[in-house]
Amino acid sequence: MSATDRTEYPAPATRLDRGSFRRLVRCGGAPIGMLFALALAGCDEKAQSQAAAPPPVTVAQPVKRTVTDWDEFTGRFEAIQEVQVRARVGGFVNSVEFKDGAIVRAGDLLYIIDPRPFEAVVLQAEGQLADARGKGELAKRDLERGLNLVQTSAVSEQVVDQRRQALQAARAAETQAEGALKAAQLNVEFTHVLAPITGRVSRHLVTPGNLVQGSEGGSTLLTSIVSLDPIYVYFDVDEATYQRNSRLWFEGKRPSSRDTSNPVQVTLTGETKPSHEGKMDFLDNRLDVSTATLRSRAVIPNKDLSILPGQFGRVRIIGSAPYEALLIPDTAVATDQSRKIVFVVKDDNTVEARPVVLGPLDEGLRVIREGLKAEDHVIVDGLQRARVGAKVTPQMAKPPAVDKPPAGDKPAAGAKP
Repeated sequence: MSATDRTEYPAPATRLDRGSFRRLVRCGGAPIGMLFALALAGCDEKAQSQAAAPPPVTVAQPVKRTVTDWDEFTGRFEAIQEVQVRARVGGFVNSVEFKDGAIVRAGDLLYIIDPRPFEAVVLQAEGQLADARGKGELAKRDLERGLNLVQTSAVSEQVVDQRRQALQAARAAETQAEGALKAAQLNVEFTHVLAPITGRVSRHLVTPGNLVQGSEGGSTLLTSIVSLDPIYVYFDVDEATYQRNSRLWFEGKRPSSRDTSNPVQVTLTGETKPSHEGKMDFLDNRLDVSTATLRSRAVIPNKDLSILPGQFGRVRIIGSAPYEALLIPDTAVATDQSRKIVFVVKDDNTVEARPVVLGPLDEGLRVIREGLKAEDHVIVDGLQRARVGAKVTPQMAKPPAVDKPPAGDKPAAGAKP
């Protein structure tokens, strides 16, 4: 092909150089620029619409019900009865009749001390008593004969008086012999050491073959027994709580534990809920001057014998009269420095931070004393997505699953320690 042919038929352009593209946009490419601009504007609107969508949160209205406040203290369990079993007579131990740590009943045999020396003393006392009784019978007959003879003046009144005195001495000797016999029989009985109370026995402290001392020379400790059912729990009530409960008592809102066996609940170590119930039994007559606390005591049934003296437990006593309260899940409460707040969704779906005054936990929910109304919608889930003043998408929560409280969790009256 000639040069003329190449001029008449130029080769097709395979790409657009920069100058041509700029000229196209500047002269005849206006529609392409508009397309790019429209595409970019559509992307921005979509992103803005996605960013402006209010985040979803779960809300719930406060639960309204009658509650009773509880005061909680740390207590220690002690046995109602505790006995140190000691030897009442001296001698050698023949046998131990109990298993260490077992439950024993009152009257169960624990130890046997060699009874033979004491049985010999019983025989001696029986002989002395028989001799005294014989002398008494003789003195009685002598007196009867003297009374008959004095009527005929065969004997003098002085002789009769002497025989009467001899009879009295014989009866006194007989009484002494009877007492000596009973003491000897008691010593024989004491050689069989019996459990004085029902409870759990400790280990044996004396093994067979050992000599023990009786009560005359400092009795030997053999073992100890503590009662378990029921059991005492002692705890100390601070002065402020005592004053508050006293005011309620004076106002007639609650009976005093001095006059009424008010209910208590006990949570053992490692437990999250009260597992034992009891009643108030004792309040001391003065506050401890060193701690400003009042020693209090409750009686706790211990049918399963799971509680031992010396254990610790958390003791709850009712600290108010029943009252109507609003409750929310405890997880809905946030902390703002020194304040407690909850986030409330208003009618326009904006979030408001509401300061509140908290009360105690009741069946897993937190009592709100001040700051909320029954119709408020509190954010219970999604707090991290809520911002004060921003809009949210509220969704009503399902009714909370409330754990079944232990029996007696709703007493009608309060306890004043």
